[in-house]
Amino acid sequence: MSLVFAGVCSHAPGITGRDERAPTDLRDGLYAAFGDMQQRLHAARPDALIVVAAEHFANFFMDNMPAYAMGMAETYCGPIEDLDWLRISRRVVRGAPDLSRRLVTEILETVDIAYAEEWRFDHGIMVPLHFLDPDNALRIIPANINCQGPPLTPLSRAWAFGEALRRAADAVPERIALVCTGGISHWPATPDSGRINEVWDREFLARWTRNDRAGLLGYTDAETYAEAGQGGFEIRTFIAAAAAARGTGTVHYYQPIPIFAVGCTVATMEIV
Repeated sequence: MSLVFAGVCSHAPGITGRDERAPTDLRDGLYAAFGDMQQRLHAARPDALIVVAAEHFANFFMDNMPAYAMGMAETYCGPIEDLDWLRISRRVVRGAPDLSRRLVTEILETVDIAYAEEWRFDHGIMVPLHFLDPDNALRIIPANINCQGPPLTPLSRAWAFGEALRRAADAVPERIALVCTGGISHWPATPDSGRINEVWDREFLARWTRNDRAGLLGYTDAETYAEAGQGGFEIRTFIAAAAAARGTGTVHYYQPIPIFAVGCTVATMEIV
């Protein structure tokens, strides 16, 4: 069939774990944007949802850190974090192993992607699913871009991965939705946690909504680290979404919420 939905969103654990500490208007606005995105996603009637997230050492560590990976399991379980900390109930999520295998086979034509028949979901996937699939109705295919342990995949390769995802989605009869999730500027697990570079975030989102390939790929890791923190490396997931969708984007919500420790973002992109 084809790609039928594409979007991006934040996944910071504070979004659920510290909800009562955020300004009410900002929190409610973010939650409302997630609710709108949920409706758009389910209205697309996907047979499966690919969630591209960043690895937080839940499944891969420095002894074996693939640049790209995709799950091929019957089921997945998450979140792995403490329930009192994340405030998301643990659930078993249905996978789509046959579809995953066909997607991986096609992606391998241009991008060397690893696959895993065991995958534990952390907040990077479970925070989005908490809002976008609260009834646990969708079949989920997890994918990962290493945004954690240098050397990191070049931004141009993250773009190529998005193109490969699109080509793979177009090659199967199922309806595929894509949600790519990460932060923009944030400094997690550091003394600067809660710092947000709103100017940098808005410039990045402006490039993203225009699907400005040259602009999106023009960042260096050194610049991103200085201006957006180590969490800013997760722009790779947003770049993959732009490459897959090919259209222009709409930011439905962006606000810096320091207690959530990230510039909170919900956006969708036209599929061309």
